[in-house]
Amino acid sequence: MTSARALKTWLTSRTPAQLTELLEQRQLPYTAGAGLEDPARLAEHLLTANSALLGMISIDQAELQALTATVELAEELHGPLPVQATGAAPAGFTGGRPSYRPAGYAVRPPDPAERAVPRAKLVDRLGPRVAPVLDRLAERALLLPPHGTRLTVPAVLHQRVGELRGLGRPLAVLLTAAYKAAEVRIVEDALGLPRAPHRDAAQRQIVDLLQDAAAVRRMVADAPADVLELLGLLLAGAPRLRTDCFVQESANSYSGAPGWFHFREGGSGDRATDWLAVRGLLVPSGPDLAELPYEIGSALRVTPTELDLALDPPVPGPAPALPAFSAGEAQAAATAAVSQVELVLRAVAAAPLAVRRNGGVAVRDTRRLAKSVGTDEPRTRLWLDLAANAGLIAPHRGAPPATRGRKPAPPPPARILPTERYDRWLAAPPADRLVPLIATWAATPEVFSHWPAPDDTPVALVTPQDPHCTALRRAVLEALALLPAGHGLGAAAGLGPARVEDLVEAARWHLPVAIEQIADPVALTLATLHEAEALGVVAHGALTPVGHAVLALLRAGADRWFPAVPGTGPSLDGHPELARAVGALRTALAELVPAPLTTARFQADLTVVVPGQAAPELAELLQSVADRESDGHAVVWRIGAASVRRALDAGADAADLLARLTEASEGALPLPQTLDYLVKDTARTHGRVRVVRSTCCLRSDDEALVLELSKARALAGLGLRRIAPTVLISTASPADTLTALRRAGYAPVLEAETGTTVVERAPEERAAAELPELDAARRHLVPGPGSPAALAAAVLG
Repeated sequence: MTSARALKTWLTSRTPAQLTELLEQRQLPYTAGAGLEDPARLAEHLLTANSALLGMISIDQAELQALTATVELAEELHGPLPVQATGAAPAGFTGGRPSYRPAGYAVRPPDPAERAVPRAKLVDRLGPRVAPVLDRLAERALLLPPHGTRLTVPAVLHQRVGELRGLGRPLAVLLTAAYKAAEVRIVEDALGLPRAPHRDAAQRQIVDLLQDAAAVRRMVADAPADVLELLGLLLAGAPRLRTDCFVQESANSYSGAPGWFHFREGGSGDRATDWLAVRGLLVPSGPDLAELPYEIGSALRVTPTELDLALDPPVPGPAPALPAFSAGEAQAAATAAVSQVELVLRAVAAAPLAVRRNGGVAVRDTRRLAKSVGTDEPRTRLWLDLAANAGLIAPHRGAPPATRGRKPAPPPPARILPTERYDRWLAAPPADRLVPLIATWAATPEVFSHWPAPDDTPVALVTPQDPHCTALRRAVLEALALLPAGHGLGAAAGLGPARVEDLVEAARWHLPVAIEQIADPVALTLATLHEAEALGVVAHGALTPVGHAVLALLRAGADRWFPAVPGTGPSLDGHPELARAVGALRTALAELVPAPLTTARFQADLTVVVPGQAAPELAELLQSVADRESDGHAVVWRIGAASVRRALDAGADAADLLARLTEASEGALPLPQTLDYLVKDTARTHGRVRVVRSTCCLRSDDEALVLELSKARALAGLGLRRIAPTVLISTASPADTLTALRRAGYAPVLEAETGTTVVERAPEERAAAELPELDAARRHLVPGPGSPAALAAAVLG
């Protein structure tokens, strides 16, 4: 029975939950018309290289070792896969003459059933503890059915046995891509082979010789000591090295062919590298890069009869005992985070940010926002990015202005505005405000505070586009979760490169395939730790209860649904595991972040102190009548004449305002006398100047004040003219007149035609942006909307 038929039978025996989980691991949605609801088509798709490699992204080191050992055993029993010619590529043209291009070579994909291995032999090699590892691989369809006495794996693993073993690519593939006939002849002569009639024949006899492991070992046995030392390094680590042995031609822009490589005249100056290169034991694979072919590494690397299977994940260390203040660090960080995000979003609501032509927010705007909030630029960028991906802010572009001509007016620049979700977020208690922010941090495929290009200027609101970041984030949290209770690695700022590298190695066990694809995992890990500390997920190098809840959210697959983020608003109906994880995160945050305060301490120097997070109604009251001065464990507000006038301008009554402030006083203490006098004195002068809607009239019962206004130099731009002892007219609009009067130090109010005071309210613009529901989210590497659960139901239905 073929592997595809066996897999089809196995798929139809799965429960809906089991099949859904498999399809989520392979990132397969249900797309109408794709034909994957047919079990046979689905089985064929799951056996493809791309699907199998996607399934390997989430395996751990023990599972990877078991797969590698299975493929190695298959090669021992069945021999290496044949490298077959794919035919000569068409000739191109260089300098007006045709350039011959040799036949291409590829590794033929087998039916996995042809390379099955006895289960007993694999267990003898890896030990009996491998049994649960094999069961997990079978559930992932990486060990193919029937899962009995003989084991098979997808064909792509046999094709990439070199990569799994840490070896290079096949010799025929490397030689074909690198050399013209002249270089192949040089290798042929160095190996002492007879002259072949043409290039392809010469390459075939080179490959035939070097595929003989015994011949390779005899050749290397007579090599100089420095050659043996270099081979030892290549066999123990990556099979590639930087070298000056080769010179690359310029790429042929006409034919699209890559540039060929030539041996450097006179050699590179490194005898060991030159010795290997001229014999075909080292072949160029890129600019200044050479690779040890698979056949050479396989012949020289000793295959142990029994491997040390890494079943247990390593524990990072050393991990000293946590200081007594570590719990307070997490609480302080979470409280500060929610406070700073609130200030950032309030500032964006008051003064929307412009979007650059190239995307993102201009550095000057970020710097201005950071200064107004009282934090640094990197932290401000992080809060903006988290808020954007949580659906709290979004770009908004207004309608283009009308024009008289035929040419349409250019669209206005986009601005960053709060969404309607922001208003609901602002009314929630602090712990509930943190849930969407931390869930977004967990599930978003980006480490926002890491900026890999040193020459680029960091900007806020970048597009998340690195799916390996979530894998690294989870692996780091998995490694930290293994630390003994009460111990941590220390604050991120104090970790040196060596300590971070140790953490990366411990994290690598959990998701080795994904982390291997990250260019700079050390820098990315350090940035991840700094972000985790800022959110209260990690404190002093140890997971907090919130950190354990975030890890549970990632284990439940929260990152699979991005840009929909579980916990930010989309319905979790039909996703019980996600719902439980979000509930656990909400509970952990409620226990970490103290309940919001509904009272404040009013002091005689007109400051108001809130020793913690203010409840929404208290924050709104203080925002209307006071100016925020500082943040931290305690928030300080200051009440002045200008801030009181602001509250009166918004329609507040002095008596009502004093009553509300008294009600908010800590311990029901009376307000300081200085505050009582300030409010009453400001209210007594408030409204003495009346602006009438007549484009524009000013009136006041105080004739002296009207005369003063008419002669004030600061108001000359209004064109004021006194038409009666108590009336002035202005050439400016009512809005401009009110602004000029207030700038000059007066306290006018707007009066309607009926004589009643008009309460001025700034229009609140909102961007129309809603996060998608889980089952309608466009996910990474998937070409359309869909639900794995829907596809599983269609397959089993």
